[in-house]
Amino acid sequence: MNSPARSVPGGDRKLVRRTTVDLVLDELRQQVLSGRLRPGEPLRQEALADELGVSRIPVREAIRRLEAEGLVSIHAHRGAYVIPLSTSEVVQTFELRMQVEPWLFATAIEARGTGRFEEARAALAGMLHADAASWGEVNWQLHEILYRPAERELAMNMLKQLHDRGDRYLRFQVVNVPLRQQAHAEHLALIEYAEQGRVEDAIRALREHIRVALEQVLHVVADLTQNDPASTPG
Repeated sequence: MNSPARSVPGGDRKLVRRTTVDLVLDELRQQVLSGRLRPGEPLRQEALADELGVSRIPVREAIRRLEAEGLVSIHAHRGAYVIPLSTSEVVQTFELRMQVEPWLFATAIEARGTGRFEEARAALAGMLHADAASWGEVNWQLHEILYRPAERELAMNMLKQLHDRGDRYLRFQVVNVPLRQQAHAEHLALIEYAEQGRVEDAIRALREHIRVALEQVLHVVADLTQNDPASTPG
């Protein structure tokens, strides 16, 4: 595989050459998120190496990184498999978010925390250029910034776990460009409502944001798990 260089974000014009592992990781991640590698499907290192024109070493390392991202499960005697999808897990994750986040958001707006909106807009801008692997982290940063003035540490810790749990499913959403653009518009509206102190509008928009994300993710999961016995039923 070729190893194209990329520029470092910001004013530094130095070029950073990507490694073969990075390129293999991007390709395998995209195959998982697009459904080309289906839920429950084994990852055959030798076959993947032949397909990508590389040795098995970068493939093995890429699979290990995908395990850390929650996309792949590695078993000592059975090898690596794409982690099955669960509609039940999706629904429960988003239902819990729907209960916790509106309360946190309203509390944060009413606290009138200052100085967070510029930071929130910067996080939103970063989401436009984030890849599927990092989008979930930047998405959490944005939500965390908006909810931080509520000063509810226990709730925030629980919510972080929910976001982490749902990160894998959100990646299926953000690889779709129109859905990514829609999410951007919804996030911008949340920032503006909070900035203007419009609590009821902010809560209504947040509930709709979570509901729409749930529907989109369930649609993608249904497509990927249709006629797939390896996936966990809802």
